Amino acid sequence: MAAVSCARLLSPGSVHGLRLGSRLLPALSRVSSVRGHRLGPADDELYQRTTVTVMQKEAAGGTIIYSYSPRGFNISGNIVFGPCAVLPPAVLQWNVGSHTDITVDSLSLFYLLEPRIEVLVLGTGARTERLDPNVLNFLKKKGITVEVQDSANACATFNFLSSERRLVAAGLIPPPAVE
Repeated sequence: MAAVSCARLLSPGSVHGLRLGSRLLPALSRVSSVRGHRLGPADDELYQRTTVTVMQKEAAGGTIIYSYSPRGFNISGNIVFGPCAVLPPAVLQWNVGSHTDITVDSLSLFYLLEPRIEVLVLGTGARTERLDPNVLNFLKKKGITVEVQDSANACATFNFLSSERRLVAAGLIPPPAVE
């Protein structure tokens, strides 16, 4: 019985080869209309040609921190001794000795920049250190997000954010020598 009903459903004489019982399905018996031409720009009143003009070409690569040591950092092939400030256009010596020297005044270099940086990554040496909450609140009021990490992770975070083309800066203190 099942073979008979299958033969009735797919009988070769019907439209699309489908038939239910002795009647054709109305939806299947209609022939769909086919458009004879494609729409072009003149057919669409909202069609507008878009153009792009590049005002300034960006540099091929940004600043990359390649390595760190107790002596300093290798930043884009330049060896920097001691603590440093990595800013979007430059790398500078940073006059701090340890995380306790990080104050509003020592961070003025970062919040006076134009265009304003989005994220400041602070590397505090061999381990993550707590900074003065007043300093962090001050930077938050300036609209700068602060990431405080050990210097190894701060370098990696800076590289990641920089590769995403974020406006990022870093204040890095080299880790002390392990004896």
